[in-house]
Amino acid sequence: MKQRIISAIIALIIIAPIFFIGGIVYKAFIMAISIFALKELIDIKNSKKEIPLVIKIIAYLSLAFLNLPFLETYKMIILMLLTLLIPVVFYEKKYDIEDAFFLIGSNIILTFFMGLAYIVRINNLYLMIFLLLIPSLTDIFAYFSGMLFGKHKLCPKISPKKTWEGSIGGTLIATTVATLFHYYFIGGNIINIVIVTMFLSVLGQFGDLFFSAIKRLYNKKDFSNTMPGHGGILDRIDSLIFVLIGYMLFI
Repeated sequence: MKQRIISAIIALIIIAPIFFIGGIVYKAFIMAISIFALKELIDIKNSKKEIPLVIKIIAYLSLAFLNLPFLETYKMIILMLLTLLIPVVFYEKKYDIEDAFFLIGSNIILTFFMGLAYIVRINNLYLMIFLLLIPSLTDIFAYFSGMLFGKHKLCPKISPKKTWEGSIGGTLIATTVATLFHYYFIGGNIINIVIVTMFLSVLGQFGDLFFSAIKRLYNKKDFSNTMPGHGGILDRIDSLIFVLIGYMLFI
């Protein structure tokens, strides 16, 4: 726990100024986070079968170029699909269709995260803080609620430590605090805010479980050890990815 707290404080000291500065510095930071998250996914895939270096480079470049402004997004997606699918023909067993779909899916998910994290922050700082609060508070209070009251396992095969009691406790507290933040700093109808916030809190937990399922598939506890006590970048942003994507349903 001590190591986990220290890592969180260090990360906050580094990230907070970048977050509030915004602009090109923030966009570069989000891109770096996304590329590092892709590296974690590739590394976990490599634990069973090494992906050829040239394919890795194509995947990294595809993710970076998908959020550059000089081409329409749909053209970049088509280019990404072609560059990651065509090599299947040439590499045979070293790079098969399963590998290609894994990289395509990873790129698409992280592209959504990268684009939405930037757009939301640029348009409304308080809205971005609101969306950050939801998965953070859900995770923290699900942990403590689970420790105090947890008896019934939520998804034992995917995440053995998570419980229904922890999930409910985290959702209720996160919904309460994040709703109040939204109401006082952004405004809106309180009932609508509660509904949206609760939905995003639950969705964020599905994001956590989704990425946990990937780790279990490859017999890994964490995506990496970038943040001691927390795991990797993806272990920290897994819920936020789903929260950002889910929020777009209400725009």
